[in-house]
Amino acid sequence: MSMLDTLESTRMPGAEPRANVGDTFERVAARHAHLEACGRQPQPFEVSMPGGAKRVFGRGAPAFAVRVADAEGLAALRSFDELAIAEAYMAGRLDFDGDVFELLKCRAALSDRRPLRYLWSTYLRALALGQVRADSAGIVSHYDIDPEFFMLWLDRDVRGYSHGFFENDDETLETGMKRKFQFAIDACRLKPGDRVLDIGGGWGSFVEFGGTRGLHVTSVTISDSSKRYMDALIERKGLPCQAVKEHFLAFSSKDPFDAIVNLGVSEHLPDYASTVKQYERLLKPGGRVYLDAYSGERFNMTSFLTKWVFEGNTSPLNLPKYTSALERTDLEILLLQNDAHNYHLTCKKWGENLDRVADEVTRRWGANLYRRFRLYLYGSAFAFQDGQLSAHRMVLEHRTGLRRRRAFFGRPGAAPLRR
Repeated sequence: MSMLDTLESTRMPGAEPRANVGDTFERVAARHAHLEACGRQPQPFEVSMPGGAKRVFGRGAPAFAVRVADAEGLAALRSFDELAIAEAYMAGRLDFDGDVFELLKCRAALSDRRPLRYLWSTYLRALALGQVRADSAGIVSHYDIDPEFFMLWLDRDVRGYSHGFFENDDETLETGMKRKFQFAIDACRLKPGDRVLDIGGGWGSFVEFGGTRGLHVTSVTISDSSKRYMDALIERKGLPCQAVKEHFLAFSSKDPFDAIVNLGVSEHLPDYASTVKQYERLLKPGGRVYLDAYSGERFNMTSFLTKWVFEGNTSPLNLPKYTSALERTDLEILLLQNDAHNYHLTCKKWGENLDRVADEVTRRWGANLYRRFRLYLYGSAFAFQDGQLSAHRMVLEHRTGLRRRRAFFGRPGAAPLRR
């Protein structure tokens, strides 16, 4: 348990080993009634206890079941604390089966009050370490996990770790990802021989997609695992590309780039003013930026996400603040398009892929990692479906002198927003 967890815990897990099962059922019933009164109740569900006691909440056959394995699981359930329940599930002290999206409706009945963790993750960590050092320290918790784990459930063709573009809900991940990557190339008007900066290269998805089409891609990453993976990929495929271990905000280049591609990294670059100024410095006049991100309220991240998925001050892209920062540059928004349903579908398909390889993941890396990412992927899919999160793609163009013209003539009309 970290110092933050110790300071913010009023009760340790397992502090109520003799908790009354009947009282727990009544507490769950009260929360269920509250959800029902708010019009957010899930389908009927069942809760079962270690001794065999069961109760169904709602009328009809249960759509999902919650199984309490031991006293620690019971204490987590009785807390109605989102992080405590998530950690109990990861440890196997609680289990769920059935309709995961109905189950996730119950999140509205849970609390997540950890002000110290929020302040540290959101503001103090980056202030104490500096943004570049804080990001470099936090990257290990996610992107330095064995790449083979991700390869089991990402799409097979592109290995994209941002959302795909789908024309219907039944299209495969592979189709949606290839369509998105081609859209980025087309939106930036790229041709063989053009120099492209790829921010946060991951497992070489754009390096390979662009490199096999003759683009000279430079991919920056702060992950050692990502750098090794891309170096091996570039050598194996003979790609006209390079991977550089450098934070985007610290990266410099003697020659500007024809385009910049940012596939789902804006969430990890919450200093918008510095980010868009860096775009401006690194991009040729007339060059374009393609970016996409999940979006919403700034720093609206749960304790589960900041502790177990993305350490640090990761944040949904806040469109009003981002567009305000862009207005102080020579970058013009050419396209702004809502992609919430595309991100919902992507996370759902990732989760389904993960479930199909559950046994292998558990055997190779343990049940905890499988359960952690299951919560993350399906929880994200639900957040997009429920409107808690949105997502957007954006195309920018570097127009020299635009900032001065804005100051003289006033703000131009907004970019087209496609829903």
